[in-house]
Amino acid sequence: MKTKIETAVEVVKDDYAETPLPEVEIKVEPIKHDPVASWNPKTQVGKDVKSGKIHSLDEILLMKKRILEPEIIDSLITVEKDLLLVGQSKGKFGGGKRRAWRQTQKKTMEGNVLTFSSMAIVGDRNGHVGIGLGKSKETLPSREKAVRTAKLNVVYVKRGCGHFDCSCNELHSIPHVVEGRCGSVRIKLLPAPQGTGLVIGDECKKILRLAGISDIYSYTQGQGRTTINAAKACMAALKQTGKLV
Repeated sequence: MKTKIETAVEVVKDDYAETPLPEVEIKVEPIKHDPVASWNPKTQVGKDVKSGKIHSLDEILLMKKRILEPEIIDSLITVEKDLLLVGQSKGKFGGGKRRAWRQTQKKTMEGNVLTFSSMAIVGDRNGHVGIGLGKSKETLPSREKAVRTAKLNVVYVKRGCGHFDCSCNELHSIPHVVEGRCGSVRIKLLPAPQGTGLVIGDECKKILRLAGISDIYSYTQGQGRTTINAAKACMAALKQTGKLV
């Protein structure tokens, strides 16, 4: 025999079973953080950019003013980011795979202290590019430091068509021969006609692509496999093209 309480519970269950619950679709949208909107500039150049007095990055570079806040770059141009393969993973007989983080360690009384370095490139593919080196005890903070430093080191690259075999007026190469050095690495960049491509090392190709250059010849001397020095030499050569007068 069922008690009155058990009978009442069964009646309530039957009522709920007859009326199905409506399906509610919940949409979860990710929160987008805009660092430029919440930016509080501290330098005079940053205040001029925030207020709208400066509208172009070339204007800052022409006045030869230092860029001390990365939000200035984010406000004026749309940049793309990439990492250079400056490190190497562990492998037998030095045959490890190239990777973006260079790992070093320091011997101390407490043990080994690891440090990770990375080199980042930023550019808008329209004549502006910069590189930066970042170091940290972990990989992701070193990448963020490298990107921040790269934005502070953005330079203007003058593009053109300086090869005698090409008579176009498009901005696909450089206007004249330039040369840059860093350490033992010496890189000479020469104009090339359309369709040539980037005749240079793979890591320097990333710099030239983000600068907006699609055709170029190059000549390299020294320890070109030292990626950091090769990248700095390539940037030193590109600076020679973009001296704004």
